[in-house]
Amino acid sequence: MPATLQAFILTFSTLCGSTVVSGILSSPTNVRLTSYNMNLVLTWNPPKGAASGLIYTTEYNTSVIPYRVGCVNISTLNCDFTRLNTSMRPAIIEYGKYFGRVRAQLGSESSAWVESNTITMDKDTIIGSPNVSLFSNGATIEVSIKDPVFAVSTLRNVYSFATYNITYWKNSQREKTRHISNIQQNRVVLNDLDPWTEYCIQVQINTERNPKPSKLSGIVCESTTNEEAAPWVAAIVTFVFMAMAVALVVVAVVYRERISNFLCPKDALPQHFKEYLLAHPNSTIYMDMRNSHPPEEIYHQISIIADDRSVEGEVPLEVARTACSKQCDVTVEER
Repeated sequence: MPATLQAFILTFSTLCGSTVVSGILSSPTNVRLTSYNMNLVLTWNPPKGAASGLIYTTEYNTSVIPYRVGCVNISTLNCDFTRLNTSMRPAIIEYGKYFGRVRAQLGSESSAWVESNTITMDKDTIIGSPNVSLFSNGATIEVSIKDPVFAVSTLRNVYSFATYNITYWKNSQREKTRHISNIQQNRVVLNDLDPWTEYCIQVQINTERNPKPSKLSGIVCESTTNEEAAPWVAAIVTFVFMAMAVALVVVAVVYRERISNFLCPKDALPQHFKEYLLAHPNSTIYMDMRNSHPPEEIYHQISIIADDRSVEGEVPLEVARTACSKQCDVTVEER
């Protein structure tokens, strides 16, 4: 092919933004296989200058089986092999050694396969953080630890010798932490605590086969008290409550007919009782009160007439008013 024609084809493909070069798509980049809590996920980046409408197909393999089909014709940039239908494919096992590959497709064009790194599940998986709950009992705190949920198997089945590292401190003194290591029980009681103090706790899981410890749990805080609550008190209260509930149920079942007749009686009242209750009262006082009329009010009108005589001389105003008040005539007229 002449050099001029090759240069024209390359220039045309670059201007059009296509990933097709000599009839082959560019391959995905940064292909990597990861595992978190025993899942198996293949991720990648699209080809450089990828056209829209690209789809991808993935496969996975082990040292003992050939490549098996994973996700087919997907547009996302990841594939979780542990979520595939295992009835048609071999199941992912917790001690397997896996690697994957992916290729891009656009119409009838396909890129070359790109392989990922290799992962050994029990050694390379990232263990998530445990869930921690605290229960205060007097001057002690009980720590309850729940393992993270695995996509394949369980933590205790995969790591039979897993241990917990517990770190705790007073809420106001983070720099003075205390540690308890290599604990295999998922319930631990902290009894070297001060009363009426808030403590914060964080837990991490260690295993023998996985060199990396788990992610740290969230920080959980709880306060101690001074007096230890007797556990038998709660047991007695619960027993009494349950006994009362059972007794009420038994009484309701045995005497259900009597209770029903008492609440919803079926017998009607005698007719003379109904007539007596519905009859108007014949009391004399009641009849007088019913037929009585409001009493007629009697009142008298009065008129006040002021005297208009003037005050002579240089008599002060207050004196004049006093004299006037003494000389005023009040006429009462009855009507």
